[in-house]
Amino acid sequence: MLRPESMTRQINDQISLAKAILVIAKESNNLQFAWELSAQIRNSQMLLSNAASRRSPLTNGESESAIRDMALLLYQAQQLHYDSATMFMRLKAKIQSLEEQANSFSEKSSKYGQIAAEEVPKSLYCLGVRLTAEWFRSSNLQKKLKEEKQAAAKLVDTGLYHFCVFSDNILATSVVVNSTAMNSKNPDMVVFHLVTDEVNYAAMKAWFTMNSFRGVTVVVQKIEEFSWLNASYVPVLKQLQDSDTQNYYFSGNHDNSRTPIKFRNPKYLSMLNHLRFYIPEVFPALKKVVFLDDDVVVQKDLSALFTTDLNGNVNGAVETCMETFHRYHKYLNYSHPLIRQHFDPDACGWAFGMNVFDLVEWRKRNVTGIYHYWQEKNVDRTLWKLGTLPPGLLTFYGLTEALNPSWHILGFGYTNVDSKLIEKGAVLHFNGNSKPWLKIGIEKYKPLWDKYVDYSHPLLQQCNFH
Repeated sequence: MLRPESMTRQINDQISLAKAILVIAKESNNLQFAWELSAQIRNSQMLLSNAASRRSPLTNGESESAIRDMALLLYQAQQLHYDSATMFMRLKAKIQSLEEQANSFSEKSSKYGQIAAEEVPKSLYCLGVRLTAEWFRSSNLQKKLKEEKQAAAKLVDTGLYHFCVFSDNILATSVVVNSTAMNSKNPDMVVFHLVTDEVNYAAMKAWFTMNSFRGVTVVVQKIEEFSWLNASYVPVLKQLQDSDTQNYYFSGNHDNSRTPIKFRNPKYLSMLNHLRFYIPEVFPALKKVVFLDDDVVVQKDLSALFTTDLNGNVNGAVETCMETFHRYHKYLNYSHPLIRQHFDPDACGWAFGMNVFDLVEWRKRNVTGIYHYWQEKNVDRTLWKLGTLPPGLLTFYGLTEALNPSWHILGFGYTNVDSKLIEKGAVLHFNGNSKPWLKIGIEKYKPLWDKYVDYSHPLLQQCNFH
C-alpha cells in the first residue's frame, strides 16, 4: 500500500467514489457537505496533476494527508447513509427520472418537428396568393394556356414519357418539373400531368403557363374535376364522414393522446395523397407512367424507366430492406390474423416517391379494387396506422418489380446520405420532416434542391424567397 502507484490508484478510487456521493449529497440538499466534498475532490485532483506535471511519483507525505482527509469525508458520508445500497437506490431513481424527462423531451421534439413540417411558410403562401391574382388579372396568361391546349394530342400519346405529380405545393412541384427537364436528353418528349386542389388550381396554372421548362409539356388539373372520386366509391372519403375518424385525425383528443401526433396527421386522409391508387382512372388513355412525389429532385435522365421490363408486375420500385426495419413487419400489425395469413413479415419493403406503373397490368389485375378491399378492412386502424405506404405494400404485394437502387435515393429529409449514392442517384428524395423549402431543412442538402429554383424570378423576390 506504500508503493507510489498504489497510493495514486487509491486516490483515484477515492475521487470516483466521492463524485458519486457528491451527486447524492446535492440530491439530498446537503449543500455544505457537497461543498466540502467538492473542495477535497479538487485538492486530490490537483495533487495528481502536479505529480504528473513533474513526472515523479507522489511522496508518502503528499498522499497521506490527501487520503486521510478524503477518507474522513467518505466515512462521514457513510454515517449520513450515503452507503452503496442507498446510493444504488437513489441513482436508480435518478436514472428513471432522467429517462422520463428524456422521453418527454423526445415526444415534445417530435411534436414540434411535426408542426414545423406541416407549416406553410409565409413565402409559399404569398406566392400562391400573388399567382392566383395574376391568373385572374392577366388575360394573356389564359390566352397562352388556350394556345398550348392545341398540343393536347401529346397528353395521350403513349410514345412519350408521361410523369405525374399530385401536390398543392407550387414551388416543390416546379422543382420536380424543372429538374426533370434540365436533365432530360429529350425534354420535348416529356409530359407532366399535375393534379392539385381547387385552392391552388389557378396559382398552379399561372406558374406553369408563365414559365417554360425546355420544351416539356405541362398540364394542370384539379382533383375536384374527377366526379367519380366520391364517398360511394372511395373508402377514404367514406371514412372521413365517420365521427370516430374525424375525432382521431382532427380533434387530438382520441385515446387520451396515446397515439403519437405523426399518426394523426390529417394529410394521410388527403385525396391528393391517396390519388396514386387511382392513376389508371385519372389517365385512362395512358399505358405507363412514372409517379413522382413533390419532395424529390431529378438529377439524371429518366427515359430508360419507360423501357424497363417489369416482368408482368404493376409497380416498379426501389426496395428498402437493406436493414430489417424496412421489412413488412415494420409497417403492419402482425397480431391481426388478416395480416398474418396473407403477408410474409420478412417481405421486402419498397418506397413510394419514384415508381413506374404499368397501367395495362394495373387494369387487368384490378389493383385499385385490391386497395379498396384493404382500406375498408382498416376502417378501425387495426391493420396499420400511418400513411399511404402500408396500404401500398398490401395492394402491390406480389406485383412489385425491384429496380436498381440508384434510381431512387432516400433520406435527404431526416438523415445522412452517402456522398457516393448522391452522385450516382437519379432521383433524390427529401422524405422526412426536414423539407428543403422549410427552415428546418438539412442545410448541407438544400443546395441539391436550390439549384432548380430561380430565386431571381420577380414573384419569388416579392415573396422573400432566398
